[in-house]
Amino acid sequence: MDTAKEIARHIREIHTGNNWTDSCIKDAVNDITWQEAIAKPIEANTIAMLVFHMNFYLNIVHERLSGGGLNFTQEQSLTAPVIASEADWQQLLNKTFADAEAFAQTVEQLNEERLEQEIAAGYGSVYKNLQGVAEHNHYHLGQIVLLKKIIRQK
Repeated sequence: MDTAKEIARHIREIHTGNNWTDSCIKDAVNDITWQEAIAKPIEANTIAMLVFHMNFYLNIVHERLSGGGLNFTQEQSLTAPVIASEADWQQLLNKTFADAEAFAQTVEQLNEERLEQEIAAGYGSVYKNLQGVAEHNHYHLGQIVLLKKIIRQK
């Protein structure tokens, strides 16, 4: 088995579907309006912020693969762009899916030896970071699904 290709496939499936959970980001956000994306029906993050946050960390790990991605704050990962229209919301979604595909393409090119190497001093292996992106995005996908239900019940 080519582990890097499997991880890349998994990242794609989390974003666009056909994974074993039968839940993906694209399906979850497909019918969310920009107003729903910024709604805050409970004391929690908004859907738009969660989408931004997931993509922020995917991009940090992508940067770490080439030696960057070390200088950021947690606050930056929670500072989503202003969503004031459907166009703004669609721009965030389009960037998210394009970045995920670019990330998957980079991951596919990694060899087994690289997966075992430390991604950066103190940040664990490349494999651990790639799996971390998958786990992180699935975790927040669940929050998006729940927020969407709450918003639509009100």
